[in-house]
Amino acid sequence: MSWKKQYHNWDEFQELDETNRAELDAIKADKEALEDRFYKYIEFGTAGMRGLLGVGTNRLNEYTVRWVTEGLARYIATQGKAASKRGVVIAYDPRYLSQEFAYVAASVLAMHDIKAYVFESLRPTPELSYAIRYLKTFNGIMITASHNPSDYNGFKVYGEDGAQMTPEAVATIVEELVKLESHELEIKKIDTEDAIEKGKIEVISTIVDKPYLCDLESVVVNDSLIRKNGGDVSIVYTPLHGTGGVLMPTVFEIAGFTNVDYVSKQMKPDPEFSTVKSPNPENADAFKFAARLGEDNEADVLLATDPDADRLGVAVPDETGAFQVLSGNQIGALILYYTLSERKKSGLLPDNGAVIKSIVTSDLGGKIAEHFDVKMFDVLTGFKYIGEKIAQWQSDKSYVYQFGYEESNGYMLKPFTRDKDALQAGLAFAELTLAYKKQGLSVLQVLNGLYDQFGYYTDEVVSLTLSGREGLAESARIMSSLRETPPKSIAGLTISKLEDFSVQKRYNNSTNTETDIDLPSANVLKFHFEDGSWFCVRPSGTEPKIKFYYCITDKTAEASQQKLEMIKEAVSSLAK
Repeated sequence: MSWKKQYHNWDEFQELDETNRAELDAIKADKEALEDRFYKYIEFGTAGMRGLLGVGTNRLNEYTVRWVTEGLARYIATQGKAASKRGVVIAYDPRYLSQEFAYVAASVLAMHDIKAYVFESLRPTPELSYAIRYLKTFNGIMITASHNPSDYNGFKVYGEDGAQMTPEAVATIVEELVKLESHELEIKKIDTEDAIEKGKIEVISTIVDKPYLCDLESVVVNDSLIRKNGGDVSIVYTPLHGTGGVLMPTVFEIAGFTNVDYVSKQMKPDPEFSTVKSPNPENADAFKFAARLGEDNEADVLLATDPDADRLGVAVPDETGAFQVLSGNQIGALILYYTLSERKKSGLLPDNGAVIKSIVTSDLGGKIAEHFDVKMFDVLTGFKYIGEKIAQWQSDKSYVYQFGYEESNGYMLKPFTRDKDALQAGLAFAELTLAYKKQGLSVLQVLNGLYDQFGYYTDEVVSLTLSGREGLAESARIMSSLRETPPKSIAGLTISKLEDFSVQKRYNNSTNTETDIDLPSANVLKFHFEDGSWFCVRPSGTEPKIKFYYCITDKTAEASQQKLEMIKEAVSSLAK
C-alpha cells in the first residue's frame, strides 16, 4: 500500500485519539513529513522495535503498539493454552507514554485471554528479565528506548528464559505482523479497569523486587571486604532520570557501601532527560553533574545507568583529579580481571569456566580469560546470544558461566537475569574500586597494568546516522560496496582476513582460502590486520545508524592511538 493510501486511512479514521489527530492535522500540508511517517511500518526485529514517538505506521504510538502486541498474542496462541495462562509480564521506563503503552499492550493481551502482569511503577530492564523467570511467564515486554533521546520509545520482547526472543520466534511474530498490515487501526483491546477487576491484568508491586535484590547481593565476590571497609570508597551515582534510581540505592545499602552520594537533579524520573543532551552513560556529557559532585567529594568513582538501567557508564579520576570516562571495553576488562582473579584466589574458579563477549568487543578480554585458563566465546551482538550460550551450558554441563559483556556498556556477572544488568555491574565496579584502593591502587593504575601485561588495545565506535528511506538505501550501499570490492589494505596496513557474517564465511587473504563461521547469519563485516588489530562494520539493529567498530593494538598507547586515527580516516573515505 502506498504511503498516501496509508495516510488517508489514518486521516479518515474517526476514532483516532486526540494526540495523534492533532499531530496529523498539524502536518497535513507537509508531504515529506507525511511520507516519512507512512512509507513503511516500524520495524520489528530481534531487539523488538524502537523509534520516534508520533503518528503513523513508522512511529511508536498506541496503534503500532496494539499492532505489535496483537502479533505477539497470535504467536502465544500458537503455543497452546498453557502459554496463554502463564502470560506476559510488562515493565516500563520513565519515557513519554511508557506507562500508557504498557497498559495498551496488557489490554490487547487480555483481549486474547492471555494473563498480563504489569509493574505498578518504573522498573529496570534487568528486573523485567528476572521477573519472567521468577513468575514463570511465557513472555515479557519492556517499554523503553534504552539510551536514545527523549523523543524515542520502544517495545522489547523477551522469551520464557528471560532473554530477548530468538530469531525463530521473532520470525513467527513478523509473519503475523505482515498479515495485520493495514489493519492496525482495527485491533481491539479490552477495557483496562475491567480487565484488572476480572484478574486478566494483575498489577504487581514488590513481589519481584525482594528476590531480585537478594540475588543482586550474591554478585559480590568479597563480602567481608565490603562489610569491613564499605565506607572507605567514595561513590557518586546517577540514574540519569531513569529506572536505576528505583533500586540502585538499596543495592548499595544492602551490599554495605555507606559512602555513596547521589546526583539529586537526576534522581527524579524525567521523560525529557532535561539535564543531559542524551541519557547515554557512554558519553562524557552524561557525567557533567556527577563530575561536579565527585570533585567536591573527591570521589573514587562515578557510576551512571541509562534510563532502563541495563547499561553502566563509569568515570574515574586521573592523576590530576579530573574524571576520565572509561569505554565499555575498559569497564568490561576491569570487571573481568577482578572477578576471575578473586574467584581464583578463593578457589571458586572452575576448571571449565567460560566467558562470553560479542564479536565487536575488544580482544583484551580474550587475553585476560586466557591468562586465567578460562575459555572465551564470541557471539553476535545482542545479549540474547549470550543467553543462548548459558542455556546450552546449563543443559550439556560443558562450561560454567563466569561473565558476559558487550562493548556497548552491557554486562552480566550472574545469569539470574538473561540480559545486560547495570545494577550487577555497578555493584561489581564499586567492589573492585574499593579492593584496589585498599591495595593503594587507582582504577586507572590497574587498567594501565592490564595494558602493560596483555598489550595496548585502543577501541572506539564511530556511528554514521542515516535516517529515513534515503538512509536505509545509503546503509545498504555502503555494505554492498565493502562486500563487492573489499579493501586489501587500509592506511598502508595489510588486511589478512575478512569475515562476512551474512554468508558465514571467513576469507584468508594470505592463503586464499575460506572457512565457515559457526555463528548465525548477520549483516556484519569484520576486517582483520596482520598485527591482530581489526575494524568491523555493522548497521545498527535498533537505531538509524551504521556503526564502525575499531580494536587497534600496538606496543604503546601512543602508537595504538596513532594507528587508530590513520585507520579511521582511511575507513571514513571508503564509506563515502
